[in-house]
Amino acid sequence: MVSVGDEAPDFTAPLANGDVAEITLSEAVADGPVMLVFFPGAFTSVCSDEMATFDDRLAEFADAGTTVYGVSIDTPFAQNAFRDDLGLDFPLISDNDRDIIDAFDIAMDFTALGVYNLAKRAVFVVDEDRTVTYAWVSDDPGVEPDYDEVVGAVRNT
Repeated sequence: MVSVGDEAPDFTAPLANGDVAEITLSEAVADGPVMLVFFPGAFTSVCSDEMATFDDRLAEFADAGTTVYGVSIDTPFAQNAFRDDLGLDFPLISDNDRDIIDAFDIAMDFTALGVYNLAKRAVFVVDEDRTVTYAWVSDDPGVEPDYDEVVGAVRNT
């Protein structure tokens, strides 16, 4: 699993930003630190609450110079519908091929539901050198991050 001090794996993936574009992590961090907020799936209760909370606190992250991106296995088309439904003001990264989840080593299964290789709920802050400066990963998909801690982490990046 990727930890604080590690170089974040580089990736290129579809970006749901109201349209469908493309993002490459190494290019995104050139503009300043980024926060990758991994969540299991769009249109689920805990994920919706989490993304809405990050959106509510978006100004705090922006004030710290950090750009927020949500990351899930959903297609960019589903992610755009999810963004619209919640009124999110930050883009979502589609990891439909699970390459990013595998690179960060944060895959989990909902075996009882027959759903496999989803992202664990996780937050990584990555600086301009692609160094991970903050990492939080939950083995319990029902647990949300400590948002105050995350704000503190980006202020220290």
